[in-house]
Amino acid sequence: MQEQLAAIVNEVETALVGIKTRPDFEAFKAKIVGGNGSLTAVMKQMGKLPKEEKPAAGKLINEAKRKIEAAFAATLAAIGDAELAARLGDPIDPTLPSPDDFEGRKHPLTQTREEICRIFSRLGFTIADGPELESEWYCFDALNTPASHPARDMQDTLFMPADTVSKDASKKADEAYVMRSHTSSVQIRTMLSGQPPIRIVAPGRCFRRDTVDATHSANFHQVEGLWVDKKVTLKDLKSVLDFFVREIFGTSVETRLRPSFFPFTEPSFEMDIKSQNLGALSGRWLEIMGCGLVDPKVFENVGIDPQQWTGLAFGVGLERIAMLVHGIDDIRHFYANDLRFLRQF
Repeated sequence: MQEQLAAIVNEVETALVGIKTRPDFEAFKAKIVGGNGSLTAVMKQMGKLPKEEKPAAGKLINEAKRKIEAAFAATLAAIGDAELAARLGDPIDPTLPSPDDFEGRKHPLTQTREEICRIFSRLGFTIADGPELESEWYCFDALNTPASHPARDMQDTLFMPADTVSKDASKKADEAYVMRSHTSSVQIRTMLSGQPPIRIVAPGRCFRRDTVDATHSANFHQVEGLWVDKKVTLKDLKSVLDFFVREIFGTSVETRLRPSFFPFTEPSFEMDIKSQNLGALSGRWLEIMGCGLVDPKVFENVGIDPQQWTGLAFGVGLERIAMLVHGIDDIRHFYANDLRFLRQF
């Protein structure tokens, strides 16, 4: 039986080299594994073998079947590729213009993100990035967020099962991991990776357990900024953010900083704007971002001397800016992939 199986495998591998069409392939396949095929005939011999010889024979047959099936699959794939190439005719030149009358364009959120990054790049900010799956330390502890803070509640933040995360060798099994709820974790990673001065913006996707409605989404985007240097003051914070909002909304926009609280900044503020160019929202004070001076405790957590360095930080929702700029009243439009909406930008 072993010699028979070896001969069949050799026949298959030799004959398939010359088979180029699907009818020829099917005819040859039937000759081997069809009802009257050579491999089928050998398999029928199993019933006549003594009981003690059947396990060894079965093993030989299975090995031969695997080799034959692999050869059949490779040949069939090659035939399919040849048929497709024949239908396509000449190779496609990707440098040629599209024959369609519709030109693709960037998503409105991508356009907004790139515009925000261009504005801050004019002030010397560079772009930084970080992982969307973060340890609780990067996302909360290093940012001076206490264990009792509502943001760390499982009703607000997407915690990942430990048995899932621990499969990644770069993650510690005894740490809690979350889908980042803000891109502030990128600020921590940047400060840990090098010494000041630092001036970065961190655009990226974030996740929270929000109920989806016209103004909320479980998946959204932020652009956060960090500037660490000697003698960075509240005046610098106001100047940077005033420049940003005037580039986005026009020079007539009014701004104000309203006292607030964030664990990672002290003092902390909400920034409001008022403009006559916002349609139905014109003339009203609108909150657009949180900001403040970096809390000295955050510097201590990342090994930066707060006696020598100071800093400012801010975070703005990408969807929030895009909705105000374009007069969009429902955040869900950004994710619906409706071409009637997307073609307007």
